[in-house]
Amino acid sequence: MRSRISRRRRRGNIVVLSAFMMIVMFGVMGFAIDLGYFNVSRTQLQRAADASAIAAVWELIDNDAPAGYANSSQTETNARGIAAEYAAYNSVLNRIANLAEEDIQVGYLADPSDPSAEMDTSGLMPHNAVRVVVRRTAEQNGDVPLFFAPLLGIDSLSTMTEATAALINNFRGFRSPGNGSNLGMLPFALDIDTWNDLLAGNGPDDWTWDAEYNEIVEGSDGILEVNLYPQGTGSPGNRGTVDIGSSNNSTADIARQITDGVTPEDLEFHGGSLQLDENGELQLNADTGISAGVKDELDAIKGKPRVIPIFSQVSGNGNNAQYVIVQFIGVRIMDVKLTGQMSSKRVIVQPANIVASGGIPSTETEPTSFFVYSPAWLVR
Repeated sequence: MRSRISRRRRRGNIVVLSAFMMIVMFGVMGFAIDLGYFNVSRTQLQRAADASAIAAVWELIDNDAPAGYANSSQTETNARGIAAEYAAYNSVLNRIANLAEEDIQVGYLADPSDPSAEMDTSGLMPHNAVRVVVRRTAEQNGDVPLFFAPLLGIDSLSTMTEATAALINNFRGFRSPGNGSNLGMLPFALDIDTWNDLLAGNGPDDWTWDAEYNEIVEGSDGILEVNLYPQGTGSPGNRGTVDIGSSNNSTADIARQITDGVTPEDLEFHGGSLQLDENGELQLNADTGISAGVKDELDAIKGKPRVIPIFSQVSGNGNNAQYVIVQFIGVRIMDVKLTGQMSSKRVIVQPANIVASGGIPSTETEPTSFFVYSPAWLVR
């Protein structure tokens, strides 16, 4: 009798233990499901934040700046609008990711490569970064609902993610892009007096770049132009060709650099990069004048943005000229004529925004480049 009672007790204990184990197992499964669901929401929130920040920071490239109407307030407004738009493209658990105004910060990062750098939102420096926070809270987009946790009295959880994207808008030089491509720099230089004169609003406006049809047409577009061809204008020295690479660059080398860009092999002649020194200067050998032998190559890239150097001084003559480079600018070739009378020869350029890889950031508060931007990337 006692043996039968013991067996019954054991069977009863096993049944209780099995029931308890089933409860624990279902609890663990429920916890795993809720945790997985919550992690999905976090992944989708991060995707929305990343996409929103990257899209917004591209809007900080001021398309009106080449015409002399730089407007940081408008670019900030544009960036905020794009941030909200792209966040909404990325739903989180089938709910649109709406952003509150305070969840979008537009500002300046002095060193975007430093993950711990604080963003300056004072507006005193040109904007180059956007921080976006995407939330699922009771107040913003709703908490993340749970399935099994309500059995323990937890109906939902709050969560948030953030992303910061940036671009660089001030450069002291360039090296070969990390992807192995060539550097989009033309081997021609413009004197700083002529450049500053253009920035001050002096110069012709005879040509228009039609971005819709990718063509150049005659007429005003509000962006002034300057002639790169030496005309004896009283500028400091004669403008002309700079030797990026060997000081014995031939017309064939110049033609190649016009169409294909500056190669890593060209930059090796300068230690791997072209950059201003601690005094803000870069010495480059130069040849005064522009050969008619590169007309076809210049025609081939009309309308395409390129970087050119700006020089403040020149010494020597002819093939022995030395230029002191102090800035880099983005331009677009609008018109070319290298034959006929000297007075009619021209290489007309106008300021143009260019996104260039391989840029070396400047730490100076004064700009050492104009209209040149790096690609945007996620800082953190």
